[in-house]
This record gives sequence, structure tokens and C-alpha cells, in this order.
Amino acid sequence: MITKRANDVRWVQIVATIVLFLGLAGCQGPATPSQPPVATSEPSVVPTVVATAPTSEAPGRLDPVTIPKFVEPLVIPPVMPSEGVSDWQGQGELATEYHIAVRQFEQQILPSGLPPTTVWGYGRESDPSSFHSPAFTIEARRDELVRILWLNQLVDDPSSANPLFLPHLLPVDQTLHWANPVSGPDREGTDQAHYLGPVPIVSHLHGAHVPATSDGFPEAWYLPAAVDIPAGYATQGTRYQSVHPGPPGAAVYEYTNDQRATTLWYHDHTMGMTRLNVYAGLAGFYLLRDEVEDGLDLPGPAPRLGDAPGTHYYEIPLAIQDRSFHEDGSLFYPDSRTFFDEYAGPYIPDTTVPPTWNPEFFGDSIMVNGRTWPYLGVEPRLYRFRFLNGSNSRFLILKFDRPVTFHQIGSDGGLLPDAPVELDQLLMAPAERADVLVDFSVFQPGDQIVLLNLGPDSPFGGLPVDPAEVANPATTGQVMQFRIVDLTDQGNPGALPSTLPAIDRLQTSLPDRDLTLNELVYLPEDIPVEAELGTAADGALSFDHAITENPMVGDTEIWRIINLTEDAHPIHLHLVQFQVVDRTPFDREAFQAAQEAYLDGGKIGPAPDPADFATGDPIPPNSWEGGWKDTVIANPDQLTRIIARFDLEGLYVWHCHILEHEDNEMMRAYYVGPIPEDLHFYDEEGMH
Repeated sequence: MITKRANDVRWVQIVATIVLFLGLAGCQGPATPSQPPVATSEPSVVPTVVATAPTSEAPGRLDPVTIPKFVEPLVIPPVMPSEGVSDWQGQGELATEYHIAVRQFEQQILPSGLPPTTVWGYGRESDPSSFHSPAFTIEARRDELVRILWLNQLVDDPSSANPLFLPHLLPVDQTLHWANPVSGPDREGTDQAHYLGPVPIVSHLHGAHVPATSDGFPEAWYLPAAVDIPAGYATQGTRYQSVHPGPPGAAVYEYTNDQRATTLWYHDHTMGMTRLNVYAGLAGFYLLRDEVEDGLDLPGPAPRLGDAPGTHYYEIPLAIQDRSFHEDGSLFYPDSRTFFDEYAGPYIPDTTVPPTWNPEFFGDSIMVNGRTWPYLGVEPRLYRFRFLNGSNSRFLILKFDRPVTFHQIGSDGGLLPDAPVELDQLLMAPAERADVLVDFSVFQPGDQIVLLNLGPDSPFGGLPVDPAEVANPATTGQVMQFRIVDLTDQGNPGALPSTLPAIDRLQTSLPDRDLTLNELVYLPEDIPVEAELGTAADGALSFDHAITENPMVGDTEIWRIINLTEDAHPIHLHLVQFQVVDRTPFDREAFQAAQEAYLDGGKIGPAPDPADFATGDPIPPNSWEGGWKDTVIANPDQLTRIIARFDLEGLYVWHCHILEHEDNEMMRAYYVGPIPEDLHFYDEEGMH
């Protein structure tokens, strides 16, 4: 799904950048070295509620070339304060308890001198100064029970006894399969107008091994407890759940944290709205620690509760996201399909083309920890960085502009096996994490290093990236700057581990489960209208088709992902951490022809075996994929195999983590254990 318009605009920007750079280079002195920024309980955020309704005339787009680069320090997210240990008024087990709300506020994302940006973010309900995007980091220990009261406070005044709901910051397409409080819930609509009602949310802890009741199923959303919810609106999704009864506009989830130390993250997961809610700011780190990691002598510290002002940090989470802005500082996100491919209609219900949804979106500015193109002062010593690609659609290829090595020690599911992996660049799909050590000891105070992005400004199709598609070197091709400052004696210097703990390799005697990635098009115009998952035996399937993935509790399965599209997709499974088995090149068009013949012929005999269409030998996982994963890149023209053990009964989902795809049918429910007789979807009997 490559958009020519985006590429044309990008090359115009490059030319403009060269002219601007030549004009300004002579009047910019060298950047002044700075001490590392500190995490405080009051980050640069003004928690002022903005209750203005969307206007019919949006301000102009902010040219990313004009945004100053590397002039603001990186924000290092502090630790989210808890409410202490509680048993939920005697109704549950003792657990570390958090009361985390979602609110709207202004934040200085762009450099000082430019307007603030209205965003959404998570924060401690009782502390307005704790709201930030990305959110403060939740810290937990292995096997520590954590209980979170997630509150939807997208209202004009959370402290009011009579709060009024706030509409969405971004254009909501009502023709998708979405939460749909108006005429659903959880059904497609036909109204081409943007939804301006109360906003549903539900939070998902990405990568967590968690009971289904606390997983954040996309149909488990809920509206805020506002007094002006229109009559007839559903206030909860069809599969709303709460571990314990909570107040209106909230849900109580519990996390057992019975898994290895790792970098998790939490984000919104509302049906058909995830792309918008995450883009508006709903994301944050969740770091799980254990004794094994403690014994590795890694550099530190990371932020902790009660840190003194001026504390230096040597373990730092870095959430990289792309955004676009209006001139008034507000977030830009397309409000029409015409932005993607200039298709101006007709739309649903007269065709299958949604009027607002874009198949992908690539912001023109890079944001790290909630600031555009920040800098970080680093000492000439070892650092630990936890990278997250939190973008909607963008794949990242991170590389320093000077000879600096990434020593990757962990991925989605924790430490890599056996030994760190040395890399000169990091390939990261949306939702993937990379835990790396970087040694700056060869540099001198005053030296400057820029972290580059060599990934594309368009859909990723695998390596190598076409040079014509590489990110704009003046904007999205830059991420952040590192400034070498004087060495201090603070913190634990740490060391690069020579070995890492081994992991047991999963095995199974069960047959491979063959699953497909599909793109649906509107044939008169040959334009994409949605992406779907499916099976080799059934073809493409929407979210509401009957469940086809049904492992039993304790089963270990190999899922063979057959990519029938032209682009790579980051495939994410809830509940499990899996291992990548291999990738095999295959003849996509020949398999599609055989599958179509099988389906058109009434499914007589066995479905076509994708292995019969292989064009080469299996390719082992990349060196950085040797550990546990929850998100895997399924490349075009390849069969990608993963193996996972399903050990908790319940209803979960698997999906593409390109959020625009996930929001428009590229997500399927799966059930572990015998499927309950009363579990239905709309396409089965016209009901849930």
C-alpha cells in the first residue's frame, strides 16, 4: 500500500530542506553540551483540559523542516506512583494497586516557542502533575500481583460531580467495524460523518501473560462517567469485563507478572479506534524485573520513586513515534480518504471504501518520549536503552551517524539467549522492543552523535530498503541527538555481559496451523479497502467470522503465517510469548491461484499446502530474534513460522500491529480451550 502522494511530498521537502540548511548553517553555532536531563515528578506538561469542539476549518499543516532539531532535552519518564498494597476492600488478594486515569491536557511536544499540543495520556488519578504522553513507567517484579483501576476521564473536569464528555481529538470513521456506542455496540456503521460523541477506551498490557479478563479485549471498552451521555448510547462494549466491581467509567484489571523480566508497554486497544487513541497519546512503558536480570551487573539506575533532583540515569526507555502537526500545535491526522490516494468517493454505503480511514499513515516528524527530535547528554560510559517502536505504521531502521555498536541483550519477551548480539543497526516493526547496551566511552566531551532512521517513509517490504523509499534525511530520517558530557562517578557503571541465560526451545508434534494475511481491494478503482487475516482452508476472514484458531490449554502449536500481500506485517499474539522458527520464500501468486481454485471448487479435498510452493530453503531467525517474542515481522513472499504454548483458557486476539490495519479487520479472535456455546460473533447468527 504505497502512496505516491506521500513520496512526492517527501522529495519536495528534501529540496526545501537543502535550501533551508544552506541558508541557516552559517548562523548556527555548535550545540552546547548539557548534563543528562532528569526525571521529575513534574515533567514539562500543563494538565489543562481543553474542551473545544472540532472546528470545520483546520489550521494549516506545520512544515517539519521548520521545526528546530535537537534543541530540547529528552524527557525521561518517571515511575508511576502506586496506591500501595490493597486487597480491594476485602474482595481480592493483596496486590500493588494503581489508580490510573486517562485525561486530556496540553503538553509541550514541539520545541519551546512553538505552540503546545493537546494530547491524551495516562496518569495517577489523584495527581494532575503525573499526566504525560507517553505515560510514567509502571515498574513491577516477577510474580508481583499488580491491580490497576483504569479510569476513563475524557471529560471536561474530572473533579466535577457533573462532568461533560470530551469528543475525540481526531476524526473517527464510523463506517469501520468499531466500538460504535451509537448503533452497535461493536458493529459497522454507515454514517460518513465523523463521530463526535463520548470516547471509549480499554487498556492492553502488550506482551503480558495475563488472564483473558484483564487482557483488554477490543470489545471490552467503556465510556467515561459523564452526565451528558446521549440517550440510547451503549456505555460498555459487548465483552466488557472487570475483575472486581469498579466505579462507573472504569475497569479493574489484575496482572500476575508470572513471566521473565522484560520490556512491556501499555496502550489503548479499543475496537476500530486503536490507531486514533494511541496516536492521541495513550501509551506507556511497563518494566518487569527479576533476580536473573538483577545479577547481570547492567548499567543503571533507571528512574525510581523518590529520586533526588539531579539524579543521573543510565537505563533509559526510548519510545519512538511519528506524528504530524498543525501550525497551532495540534495533532494532524487525515480526515479523509483523499489524503491517502486522492480517491474522492463514492464511499460506504455505496461502495466498500471507508470515507475517512487511511490504509497506513506516516507522520512527518519524529517524537521520542513525547518530544520532537530531542537531545540527551550522555557520559563517555555504558548505557542501557530500552527502545520501543510506538508508531502506527512506520518500521524503523535505527543506526548511529558515527561508528557505534548496538549490543542487544533483550527483545519483546526478555533477555536473548546465550550472549548479546552485536548490531550496527536495529530493525524494529511497530510494537517491537529492543533492549540494548551502547558504549560511548570512545568519545570526548563535546562530541555529538545523531541516531538516524534508515527505514522507509512508506510501507516496509523487507530488507534491503529501496533507496528511493528511505526516510527523509532532514526530518523522519533523524531521531535524536546524543551529546557527550563530562564523566561523573554517579550510578552503576555496569558491564557488557559475556553470556546470557539459555532458553528452552519449544517443540510440538501437532501439525502446523496455516494462516493467511490478505488485502481486500475495491475492484473498480483497484484500491485497498481493508486488510484481513484468514486461513489457507477458508481464505480471508473478517473479525466477526467464527473462531478458527482454537488451541487447547497446554497445546504447543506452530503457526505458519502466509503473507499474501505486498508489504510486511508485524503480527502480534496476545497472551503468549513465542519463538520464531524460520521463514521460507514461496511463490505467492501460484499459491493464491491454487487457493482460489480450492475455495471456488467447494473446498473438496485438502487445502493447498504452502510448502508445495516454496522457492527456497527455510531461513533461520535473525540473530536478534533468537529469544522470546510477541510480535514478528511477516515479510511478503515468505512463510513465517512461530511456535507458542497456550496455557491459559480464554478469549484473546491476534492481529497486525500496523494500527490502521488492526482497526479495519486485520484482527481475529482466538480461544484457548473448549469454545463456550454462548460465544458468538455477528457473522454467525447476527449477534454476539
